[in-house]
Amino acid sequence: MSDMSPNRPYLIRAIHEWICDNGLTTHLAVNASYPGVEVPQDFVQDGQIVLNIAPRAVTNFVAGNEEITFSARFGGMPMTIRVPVNAVVAVFARENGQGMAFDPAEPPPEPTPPEPEKDDGKAKVSHLKVVK
Repeated sequence: MSDMSPNRPYLIRAIHEWICDNGLTTHLAVNASYPGVEVPQDFVQDGQIVLNIAPRAVTNFVAGNEEITFSARFGGMPMTIRVPVNAVVAVFARENGQGMAFDPAEPPPEPTPPEPEKDDGKAKVSHLKVVK
């Protein structure tokens, strides 16, 4: 069997569509400390934020396979939101709680910083000449 892409982004899109088709309000629960999450920190509680992603609440909504992006207003201020799909903890209807929760995803590994170049003590002489 070949490696399949993760199903989380597809499930998020499907449940969002199902909730909207039923005339309810889709909410995303997000792990706000996950790398790459860009949300208003003032609205984070216990490391999570719940975002209303109903079509009437957001603009420029894009639910991609890597991240979900949209614009929304928080306290009257417009803001662009970025949520890696692995930061989504749950997608559910505000009115009745129906939807799906996800197992917490492991954050991607931190990139290892490059090794500092060893200084051998010799002064570097430039091969460039001053041209007048």
